[in-house]
Amino acid sequence: MLMAMPSHADAFEVLCLQAADSGRGEVLFGPSLARARKLARPFMVGEKFPSVYLEFPLIGKQFLDVTILYGNLASGTRIASEAATGSEAMIDWFSDILKTDKSYTDISCGFELDTKESELPLAAIHFQPRTHKDLIVPFCTVLGEEHRGKLCLDFAKRAPEIWPLSYFGFFRGRPGSPLRVCGYMRHSQIDACSQDPHQLAKAFDEIGFTAYNDQMLAQTSALIATNPQGVDFQFDIYEDGHLGPTFAIDLQFGIERPEQVAASFQDGLAARVFGLLEAQGSADGRWRLVGKAAFARSVNVQLEDGSTGRYAFTLMPQWVKARWHEGIQQPSKLYHYANAGLL
Repeated sequence: MLMAMPSHADAFEVLCLQAADSGRGEVLFGPSLARARKLARPFMVGEKFPSVYLEFPLIGKQFLDVTILYGNLASGTRIASEAATGSEAMIDWFSDILKTDKSYTDISCGFELDTKESELPLAAIHFQPRTHKDLIVPFCTVLGEEHRGKLCLDFAKRAPEIWPLSYFGFFRGRPGSPLRVCGYMRHSQIDACSQDPHQLAKAFDEIGFTAYNDQMLAQTSALIATNPQGVDFQFDIYEDGHLGPTFAIDLQFGIERPEQVAASFQDGLAARVFGLLEAQGSADGRWRLVGKAAFARSVNVQLEDGSTGRYAFTLMPQWVKARWHEGIQQPSKLYHYANAGLL
């Protein structure tokens, strides 16, 4: 008897259970795993399985946060969760804007669910306009946050061309919380910063970020020198326009297939990155369990028309986030990419 086509929510459950199998859940995620499995289910909407990222720390108290991004949503889609309250206009705007211009196929929007506490707060909002800066203010305005859109554009103007803005996010329902702006360092800047920490200081000064010191510059440069496939950057902007004291980078592994994971974690890029993070004190030995969670499986399923299809589940480590606050390195976090759908 063929397996029925799983819902997005059921596919998400399978991926969470795989990530937590063999005792990994207790070590990596702690008690928030059960909350994440439950609270993220209503967000598994859309014609296609959304892009899902499982985020957890590599040292200190365990928790699991979930980021859910949509490349397309039908107008009128609603999420049956109090954490999504107030997002209806955003979803309808996003659906409508995709119909207006075919070049918008690379944008996405979604939510970040913070499940560390027993009470789920309003989900954080995530928007990735990439090069379509004309969409930033309209997106924020729909959410009643026009000012945040203007802050985002102001940052884009003062950031160097080698540090282009790509996406941003903010917490609703948290008075005084900052706008988080993010982008991708161009490869020329990655090379320069890996060779000379003062190249980072030069970019920080141009951007207006002052919460750095020589140790932070050296630590950041050393991590970039591990030769990741890509480097994201993140800054926080407060309502008056000043940059907060937190800076982060995401070091991309560039892993495209699960069979590449073991080599990367044994003596490849992942091993270099995690070994350095452990030496810097922002990770402990739990990272060695991460690679063992990676998998890709497909099963035969019965489609609605009675025919047979092949449905695949994929879970892979994608990047690690290193973060500094007032120049002091904070616990690192890892992001798994979780995906499912018909082949």
